[in-house]
This record gives sequence, structure tokens and C-alpha cells, in this order.
Amino acid sequence: MRRPHARRGRDRGQVALEYLGFLPLLLLVALAAVQLGLIAYAAQQAGTAARAGARSASLAGDPQGDCARAVSGWLNARCGDVAYSGDEVQVTSTVDIPSVIPGIGDFGEAHKTATMPVDHRSP
Repeated sequence: MRRPHARRGRDRGQVALEYLGFLPLLLLVALAAVQLGLIAYAAQQAGTAARAGARSASLAGDPQGDCARAVSGWLNARCGDVAYSGDEVQVTSTVDIPSVIPGIGDFGEAHKTATMPVDHRSP
């Protein structure tokens, strides 16, 4: 007659092997979630850079420098177009979206534009 616990001995470690097989999928989902957050953060930082550059340009400051200083140091931000039209200045910023997923390059760029009224007051 067979003992009931004899079968359990052969199944030892099955859960560990199933977990190891599922682990790469879990890591991929986690990295995808982090990447989505990074894309949103880069877009938010592009908006911050555009607003800082537009504010600086409206006060006759250094829009390129202020645009780059307004974002986190590990992101590559730059202000491209600074366009004056009448009583307004419009600045477009670009932030490179880095990748956390191995084997994939950058995820492109985030572009944002901000418009500010030109301050006519003299300092």
C-alpha cells in the first residue's frame, strides 16, 4: 500500500520552479510601469522648462540657461524656439526620455510649449 505523503515528496520545489518561470514576466511588467512613470515625469519636466524659459524671455533674461536649470540634473533639457509676437513670447522645450528597459534606446523626446506676456517694465 502506498503512503499518502510519498507523492508530496516528489512535488517538492514545484512552486519554486513555477515562480522562477514567472519571474521574468514580473520584472518586465515592473520595468514597463517604471518606464511609463519616467515618460510622464519627462513630459512634466519639459513643461516646467518651457515655462521657466518663457518667463525668463519675458523679462529679457537667459531663456536657454533658465530652461536647462529648471529641470532635474539627470535629464537632458533644451529650449529650442523662442518666438516673440506682439506682447507675447513663446518658448518650446525638449527633454530626452531615457529608457530603463535594457536593450532599448531612448524613448524619444517630450516637447512642451509655454507662452508668457512680455514684461514691458524697465528694471
